[in-house]
Amino acid sequence: MPDGDRPPAAGGRPGGDRIELRGIRVLGTHGVLAEERTRAQPFEVDLDLELDLGRAGDTDDLDDTVDYGDVVARVIDVVAGARSYNLLETLAGVIASEALVDPRVTATTVAIRKLRPPLAAELDSVGVRITRSR
Repeated sequence: MPDGDRPPAAGGRPGGDRIELRGIRVLGTHGVLAEERTRAQPFEVDLDLELDLGRAGDTDDLDDTVDYGDVVARVIDVVAGARSYNLLETLAGVIASEALVDPRVTATTVAIRKLRPPLAAELDSVGVRITRSR
């Protein structure tokens, strides 16, 4: 759509604009059991970044928004990194802190799932969802 035909931006009211990242799959060594901390297992992360997207919608310029490629790289670094966490709650908190590094992000919601939890039951995943804001 040519610039002159672009509808006006929504204005970026708080909580209204967000970047949504879904299904980031990463191998990591997190959990309470010794086996979980030595053998990598799959994790899946969903991430919402709340920020004003009005300017980016008007300018069509990456500099006016958060580069979600950089955010995904930070998520991968945390989950696949050398540091292991016992709890998904802690891992989600660290990811949330990374998402809030950019001052334009006012809040973030992180959902993280362990896709092969070591339980004596059949289930697809176990996970947590947290929301953090400035």
